[in-house]
Amino acid sequence: MADREVTPRVVVVGAGPAGVRAAQTLLEAGIRPVVIDEAARAGGQIYRRQPANFRRTHQDLYGTEAARAQAVHDGFDAIAAAVDYRPDTLVWNIADGQVWTASEQEYATLPYDALILCTGATDRLMPVKGWHYAGAYSLGAAQVALKAQACAIGANVVFMGSGPLLYLVASQYVKAGAKVAAVLDTSPFSNRLRAAVDLIAQPGILADGVALTRALAKAGVPVLTGVTPLEITGDAENGVNGVRVRLANGMEREFAADAVALGYHLRPETQLADLARCDFAFDAKTRQWLPKRDPDGRTSVAGIYLAGDGARILGARSAEVSGRLAALAALADLGHTIDPLTLAHLRRQVASYARFARGLATAFPWPHEQAANLPDEAIVCRCEAVTAGDLRRVVNETGAKEANRAKAFSRVGMGRCQGRYCGHAGAEVIAACANIPVEQVGRLRGQAPVKPLPVAIAPEGEE
Repeated sequence: MADREVTPRVVVVGAGPAGVRAAQTLLEAGIRPVVIDEAARAGGQIYRRQPANFRRTHQDLYGTEAARAQAVHDGFDAIAAAVDYRPDTLVWNIADGQVWTASEQEYATLPYDALILCTGATDRLMPVKGWHYAGAYSLGAAQVALKAQACAIGANVVFMGSGPLLYLVASQYVKAGAKVAAVLDTSPFSNRLRAAVDLIAQPGILADGVALTRALAKAGVPVLTGVTPLEITGDAENGVNGVRVRLANGMEREFAADAVALGYHLRPETQLADLARCDFAFDAKTRQWLPKRDPDGRTSVAGIYLAGDGARILGARSAEVSGRLAALAALADLGHTIDPLTLAHLRRQVASYARFARGLATAFPWPHEQAANLPDEAIVCRCEAVTAGDLRRVVNETGAKEANRAKAFSRVGMGRCQGRYCGHAGAEVIAACANIPVEQVGRLRGQAPVKPLPVAIAPEGEE
């Protein structure tokens, strides 16, 4: 107990770019943090490492981000022995000043004096008729298959959605030798021209994006913008066999495919911040609820800090900077003296990334209007097989216009993903049907456990 009084216990959740830099910063200040990561190896999703027996180079895996991925991996490897590193461990709840964890060995609770959440992001998905067929994946899942399993999700893949990740994963598939049937972007190309004033804030990242588009064109991949997804064709027995869309000129077109990768940029993983009772606010630009934080990562709850894409989607480079900022904020609140010039420099970097992210939101907007046009038979919640028609009936027959009330009547968001993949779209369907702003629908409340837990694990201290 005396040691705890002398050395505060600081817990970092996540070992992606933000978590790695936060842990490094804490070590530099003489604090040995606990680093808890759901993955087997540090790096996060964007810099996900291949299994130890794979031999692909960083250039093959990460392309233009190879040097940064290498730096993050090397940075963590250099400190792994100095921190209390707990891989393959899920944080499934936060309550009573403790994080609640589950690993293959045990359930455990861990008290903290400061908690830095670097939880990263997941795909943001808009349903389309047929997206529940076998062969329909998120962009993130398609990327994981390539990085962690060295395989493609299909022999002839359509990439559909919007945002930088759409082009990144499609180009990674091309580089790996997979056949990409088409890249179908719901955002009109003119949006990128309107966003240029903000995108130029990060000219290097912008240039990388242009290079990805050129690489796809050079490979002969059709890249169409301003499309409206109509249907993923196929059946329950055989899975996906194609995609049908409406082009910008109003004509319809079909693409044969045995797999589809879907995604509309990303959404922060905010469930743990919600369980920690952090305040949220609606962000009109991206049409989603985000946890409140100050420029350095402090939340509305004393001792809890947010960094990286788990707070706002600003990208991996910004995540490294915000991880350092959050650690410095925690150190300051624990009584350490922080150099104000260092803080000012880091804040300027984050502000530049935030401006670029604002440009991305303009260039690749969330296509909320698609929710209003979903056919009644289109499934919105794949876990519970809740259709758009089911949600509309709940609104019309019960008057339920708030997300959690609609959930109680329809079961939307009650499945194993707890609304991660259907929550945003479900809210848009409700808002369109009720003819109210989506912020009035609210958001699905987080509940523990945030992910399914194994039952065959002994509680802490038991065999």
